[in-house]
Amino acid sequence: MLTKRIIPCLDIKDGRTVKGVNFEQLRDAGDPIELAAFYANQGADELVFLDITATVEKRKTLSELVNKIAHKINIPFTVGGGIQTEEDVSILLQNGADKISINTAAFQNPDIINRFAKNFGSQCVVLAIDTKLEADGNWYVYLKGGREKTNTLTMDWAKKAVDLGVGEILLTSMNHDGTKQGFALDITAALSSALAVPIIASGGGGNEAHFYDVFTTGKADAALAASIFHYKEVAIPHLKKYLNEKGIAVRI
Repeated sequence: MLTKRIIPCLDIKDGRTVKGVNFEQLRDAGDPIELAAFYANQGADELVFLDITATVEKRKTLSELVNKIAHKINIPFTVGGGIQTEEDVSILLQNGADKISINTAAFQNPDIINRFAKNFGSQCVVLAIDTKLEADGNWYVYLKGGREKTNTLTMDWAKKAVDLGVGEILLTSMNHDGTKQGFALDITAALSSALAVPIIASGGGGNEAHFYDVFTTGKADAALAASIFHYKEVAIPHLKKYLNEKGIAVRI
């Protein structure tokens, strides 16, 4: 049985780790290099690094910071933010990333998914989808760090991206982000059931039970969280012990 993965996320702005609520009201959460080393030692299964303003500021991901973090950890490392070309991917992989995460650029130019998958392998290409449940009852794709709404349904975009070669999907519910009220179980389960690639659930993790719910009801392959780990509200060893005792296969 494949083990479920616990993934801390470092949202980076101006070289610091930040965290907000519903993609807004960002506050400082610490030094990303120290946090990365801490999580690797705590038993995190992977680490995600998102340069959250790279796209809006029209610049490249912070490869130097990526390199420093990579030297401190021994777990798979996914990096996203402002990635648009094969050269961008190569630079990040050379600096220690194992996988890259693409979002806005992939939506605006879906062909890069195909190119990245062919050049670097599907397992290297993670599609990040920021999604929001609207008043009409549908989940829509948002771009540019949640600033720009599209008229595309999340399921439609996810299916298209998988057909183009995406190896994994990082699904963040903007409605749940930073609320600590639990993950978006319905859309996570829908994607997990419909697609043949792993789904990482993100947005809303607040306690151990929320992770149990997203792995069972939500059918997620992995769960990502930030503030509860950054601010020491939930410790990864305690979370894994809890999940293990509840019959969820995790790497202890």
